[in-house]
Formats: sequence, C-alpha cells, structure tokens
Amino acid sequence: MGQVIVLGEPARVMGYALAGAVTIEAEGEEVARAWASLLPDVSLVVLTPAAARALGQGVLAEKSGALVVTMPA
Repeated sequence: MGQVIVLGEPARVMGYALAGAVTIEAEGEEVARAWASLLPDVSLVVLTPAAARALGQGVLAEKSGALVVTMPA
C-alpha cells in the first residue's frame, strides 16, 4: 500500500498526522519543491486549496498513479 500525503499550510495539514498520513508543510514556492520530491509509491495526495492553486492544473495532471484531491475551502 502506498503512502498518503497531505501537503499545504502547517495549520491545515498537521492534524492529518494523527491519522497516519505523512504531512508536508509548505507554502508558496515551497509547494512546487515538495511536490517534485514526492516518491513514486504515493497513492493519495491531499492538497490544501492554497497548495493546489500554487501548483496549478498542469502540474497536478503530471502525477500519474496517485489520486490527487483538494480539501474544501
């Protein structure tokens, strides 16, 4: 089973670690670097709305094999 990653602002992602997700705290330009560093065994990526905006739709389409979802605002 692959990893579950939650990526975005610290205040929005830190609670997911309690459920076993790997949290990556990143804002602004850090989001793209964090996205690029994700390993191939990732099954699910949950993005905060700000992280999704920072990446843009083109980048989101590149991560094949992983389900990518955005949290509600």
